[in-house]
Amino acid sequence: MNPKKILVVDDNQIIVKTLSFKLKSAGYQVVTALDGSAAVSAVRKEKPDLILLDIGFPPDVAFGFGGGVQWDGFLIIEWLRRMEEAKRTPIIIITGGDAAKYQERSLAAGAVAFFHKPIDHDELLVTIRKTLAEAAGAGPSAPDAAS
Repeated sequence: MNPKKILVVDDNQIIVKTLSFKLKSAGYQVVTALDGSAAVSAVRKEKPDLILLDIGFPPDVAFGFGGGVQWDGFLIIEWLRRMEEAKRTPIIIITGGDAAKYQERSLAAGAVAFFHKPIDHDELLVTIRKTLAEAAGAGPSAPDAAS
């Protein structure tokens, strides 16, 4: 059986490396992106089964002073939901930002779960397993789904 592929999108390389290690140890294939444009490219190329997404990203300076896209997790979700490859890909938000400010907005934007940094990795892995099982078809809300 092919391992499920998870895209980790965060601008903090330590978090990306830590999550990648934990996910690979749990048997997942991991793809990473450090910003919004890399995330969109990775989704097109890699077609992940699930996305772990941060909310806050520094300004994109790749196109000079102020000329880049001001990515944040919500803009990334909007882009992904317009892409055929990612319309139904589950997204789990992981952020160090204000949970009271972002949790409701994240879930309303289409995220399936919300985690605040520092992350409880065991709880995250349980949520990932559950989410991937539901996305595979016969989730609890769809007992009659065809496989």
